[in-house]
Amino acid sequence: MEAKGRTAEIMIDEARKAFWVMVGFLALIWALHIPNALSGYRLAYEHGREARELSSLPDIASAPFLHWDWGHLQGNSGPLFVFGFLAAYRGVVKFLGVTGFIIVVSGFGSWLTSDVGSVSAGSSSVIFGYFGYVLVRGLFDRNTIDIVVGVVMAFCFADYFVGLLPQEGIGWQSHLFGFLGGLVGGWLFRERRRAKAPALPQDSRSALLKELDDLGLGQDGPAR
Repeated sequence: MEAKGRTAEIMIDEARKAFWVMVGFLALIWALHIPNALSGYRLAYEHGREARELSSLPDIASAPFLHWDWGHLQGNSGPLFVFGFLAAYRGVVKFLGVTGFIIVVSGFGSWLTSDVGSVSAGSSSVIFGYFGYVLVRGLFDRNTIDIVVGVVMAFCFADYFVGLLPQEGIGWQSHLFGFLGGLVGGWLFRERRRAKAPALPQDSRSALLKELDDLGLGQDGPAR
C-alpha cells in the first residue's frame, strides 16, 4: 500500500513539474514574440529554417520558438500547452529528450523537403510531434492509462491528421516530420523494464537445497 502511495506522489510531483515547464515554455515564446513583432518579424525571417540553405541549419533549433504574427502564436499556444503537458507528466527529463528529438527530426525534415528558399517557423512542428508521441507512448510503455489517453486524443483531435497532408501555404512538411519524430520518440524513449530471473521449479529448488545441506551450506550454516 505504501509503494502505491509513493508512486502516486511521484506522479503528482512530475505532473506539477510538467505544468510549470509548459508555463515556462509558453512564457518564453510569448516573450520572444514581442521583439519579433516590433522588428516587423525580422527575427522569424532571420532565424527561421530556410530550406536547403546550409547556413540556416542552426536555425532548426530556433525556428520553433518564433511565429509569423499574433494569430499564429495564439493558435499554437493552446495545443502546445495541452499536448506538451500530456507528453511531460510522466517525467520531465524524458520529456526534454523527446522535445529535442522532435525539434531535430522535424526541423531537418522540413529543411530538406520544403521549397528552396522558403522560410518556416512556429511551434506547430513540435505540437504535431507531441501529438504523435502521446498517441503511441502507452503502447510502447504498456501503460493502460496512456493507451486510453492516446485513443481519446486521436478521436478528439482527428482533424490534426489533415495537417499532415500537402497544403498550399502551410508548412505541412514540418508537421509530418514532427509527427514522425513523435512516433519514433515514443519507441526510443520507452520504459525499459528489466527482465525478471526465471523462478526455479519447486523440484529443482528442493534438490538444490538438499545439495547445499549435504555440503553443510544450508540455512543453518556449516556444521561446527
